[in-house]
Amino acid sequence: MQTQTQIRSLLAAAGLRPTKKRGQHFLVDGNLMRKLVASAAIQPDDVVLEVGAGTGSLTKELASAAGAVIAVEIDAGLADIAAAELADLTNVTLLRRDVLAAKSRIDPQVIDALVEARERHGGRVLLVANLPYQVASPLIIDLLTGSPEFARMCFTVQKEVGGRLLARPGGKDYGPLSVIVQALAEVHRIAAVPPQAFWPIPEVDSVMVRVDPSPERRGRIPGVAHFTGVVKTCFLHRRKTLAHNLTDAYGADVAERVMTAMGIEPRTRPERLDVSAWVELAHALVE
Repeated sequence: MQTQTQIRSLLAAAGLRPTKKRGQHFLVDGNLMRKLVASAAIQPDDVVLEVGAGTGSLTKELASAAGAVIAVEIDAGLADIAAAELADLTNVTLLRRDVLAAKSRIDPQVIDALVEARERHGGRVLLVANLPYQVASPLIIDLLTGSPEFARMCFTVQKEVGGRLLARPGGKDYGPLSVIVQALAEVHRIAAVPPQAFWPIPEVDSVMVRVDPSPERRGRIPGVAHFTGVVKTCFLHRRKTLAHNLTDAYGADVAERVMTAMGIEPRTRPERLDVSAWVELAHALVE
């Protein structure tokens, strides 16, 4: 596990410095990194996706436990360092690219690499990563709703994003991310991650989160694409009432009929509905 001094030396030798543009903050707290890896309960035949490989410190820990690691790094300089650090590890595939081909869609080459590795090893597909803040929300939703299906996701993320993942109805943090993730998975807070756990030290706190996708929960919703579409549409104008947003999207007759059937008050705002109510609403709009 690389120390802060080692990471500094690796970057200095390559003439590199961490950039704010890409949110490059390296996890240098060994205890927290071990906690992150342990939370995933990785088995020898599992395939692990790591987003933001950096200098390969976490990658090495994952490779010692998993059947295969697909590590993604967008920064060319860091990818060169990681390639050198990981050269002796035959179970690591390093992809030099953005994990998202578009703002909210995982790159097809990343998917292909995961599918190929799973076919070869036969285990689960997991995400374990110190997630770059810019990609966290769209990546989590895309991995939860797409294919291949992930068995577990363990990651560090900005405290604000973690708050949204764990938020309960009625609060300011409760929104589309909260509803979609909680409708499809169980979400657990693993640990607080202080700024001092990273180098360079970020200006925000972070949190370590575990997301366990639930086939049972997924089976309750009337299609993933339909459900996510309903939730995002109804939160589009957060300060408007649910009735207003439903009317804009589906027409006044449908909005009134559905809300009356569900017993929802006309002035109810989207953040007041719990996850089960969102699932019921999605079913009603299918019918």
